[in-house]
Amino acid sequence: MNSKKDKFTSRWGFILACIGSAVGMGNIWRFPVLVSTYGGLTFIIPYLIFVVLIANSGVMEEFALGRAAGTGPVGAFGMCTEMRGNRKAGELIGFLPILGAMGLAIGYTCVFAWITKYLYLAISGKMFAMGQDMDIIGGTFGSTASAFGANVWIIIAIVLTLIILIMGVAKGIERANKIMMPILF
Repeated sequence: MNSKKDKFTSRWGFILACIGSAVGMGNIWRFPVLVSTYGGLTFIIPYLIFVVLIANSGVMEEFALGRAAGTGPVGAFGMCTEMRGNRKAGELIGFLPILGAMGLAIGYTCVFAWITKYLYLAISGKMFAMGQDMDIIGGTFGSTASAFGANVWIIIAIVLTLIILIMGVAKGIERANKIMMPILF
């Protein structure tokens, strides 16, 4: 059995992957709206406090539990509850983060499909041809956001994601983050 696991090769690759994971849809879409609605700095101060106190400690907990168990969430939570005599209960609890990640993956796939379509429109010049007419631009987005309008773009997004995942952690996720995260910034 090969015990060598694929892992990040650099600290920056890991940090960029963590940032990419943490910058969720809420932070990209909802955060600017709430900042402007609730008075800028008045909203940012409690937000940063919660990020530092809750999110930071949660990430450290997750890393510590994963390292201690040497396994994923199902095995890690199972290990914790096994000490109390009921491993199955912990394994059931361990499925919750997996289900949450799957739910997020579905949302991110749709967003990635939109980004892929608009990247194509920008590179092909079709976006420039729309000019400043927000009715046309909005209609283009509306046709992509509908149930059937995004099928091709969702398939492209899934294929691109699978290619990155098949390449593994170091050659896939880490390398993709070193390119995509600076572009996002």
